[in-house]
Formats: sequence, C-alpha cells, structure tokens
Amino acid sequence: MRVSVVIPAYDEERLLPGTLDAVRAAAAAFEARGWTWETVVCDNNSSDRTAEVARAAGARVVHEPVNQIGRARDTGARAATGDWILFVDADSTPCAGLFGDIAEAIARGDAVGGGATVRLPGDTPRSARLYAETWNAWSRLARWAAGSCVWVEAAAFRAVGGFGSEVYAGEEIGLSRRLKRHGRARRLAFRILSRHPLLTSDRKVRLYTTWEVVRLLARMVLTLGRARRDRAACHLWYDGRR
Repeated sequence: MRVSVVIPAYDEERLLPGTLDAVRAAAAAFEARGWTWETVVCDNNSSDRTAEVARAAGARVVHEPVNQIGRARDTGARAATGDWILFVDADSTPCAGLFGDIAEAIARGDAVGGGATVRLPGDTPRSARLYAETWNAWSRLARWAAGSCVWVEAAAFRAVGGFGSEVYAGEEIGLSRRLKRHGRARRLAFRILSRHPLLTSDRKVRLYTTWEVVRLLARMVLTLGRARRDRAACHLWYDGRR
C-alpha cells in the first residue's frame, strides 16, 4: 500500500515547515504497517519561499498557476502515485494517532474515504472554538469532510472528478457528496474520524475581524452558497494575509 500526502500551499513559508515535520512524524503509522508514503506540495502561485521550503524538507513540489484551492489540490493529486490520497492543509499539524486511525480505516477495506474532526489551539478565542465544535457536530452528522483533512481512495477520487474548479471555497462539501454517492454504489462508507482531531491553525480568527467573518458567512447563506463561485467573495482564502 502507498499513501500520498498532498498539501496545497499558497504563501505558506512560515507554517509549512511545521506541517511537513508533523506529517513526517505521523507517517510512522504507515511505516509500521509496511506501507510506503510520499509528500506532494502544490505551490499555488506563491510569492514567497514556499516551494523552496518544501523541497528542502524532502517534499516533491508541483506548481499550479491559478490561485484556487480546489485546483491546487487537484494538481497535487494528479502528481500523486499513491493508492490512497490524504489531503492536509499547510497550516495544520496531524498526529500519529490520526494517521493511525486513517490507516486502520483503509486497511478494513469498507470505506471509499472520509475526513476528520478538527481542533483549534488552546488559546483560540472561545467563540471560534465553539464554531469548530459546531462544525465537527455537523461534519459527523452530514458526513462532510473538512478540507483540511480528506483521505480518499485515489481511483475513487479521480472517478468523481476531484475537487473541481467551480468554487473558491467549500469545495470539500461537493467532493464529500460525490464520494458518498460513489461509495454507496460500491457498498463503501464515507467516514469522519473523531478519535484524534486534526490540529489546525486559528489564523483567520487572528487576522480578520469578527465583522469580516460574519459578513462572509452571511453572504454565503443569503446567496445559498452561490457566493462560493466568486473569488472576491472568498477573500479570506485569497487576499494573502498570513
């Protein structure tokens, strides 16, 4: 078995080293099973040393010139050589326990893929931690994977068309829906793992005002999600604040 860890990265020279270190340590869970693994970093048209940092850490680097998270993940996946693909965001630090749970789920052979719950640093404002907890509850109920951690059979990922380039945010929701349908046809589950949540950055809370976040969420709700197709409306992911 071979697992490809794909990391999309846009101007991530500051946080990417910690993510790559965490992936390397967590991948011991794959090695313990005799599996091989690789790390593919997709440099999404960065203006900083993202690509250089990734290469120095031993990752394979590919380039996606269009600044869009779905495209970056798909470009990384096209370069992946694994039987399974594990997408991790560049501001997240997985633990060996999480990778171990993913390996166990893969080995059981009854899942097409899935995701994981998330957690924020302990000093994150309570309101943001409450939002994360709300998302986790909905993620497990609806079986929607957070984009920061998606694990999927490579053949299934390609069969459903990957993340796609239709939206600039929330592309993981569409992927989750397509994979669930694909899995049902093969009697395979789509699972959200929760025993070892993925530690992810709270930088959006630090970099954006509450009003900016509320305004974005309100626009998404009022347009029934159509605002996800507008890059300007999704500026929290693309304006370069780091």
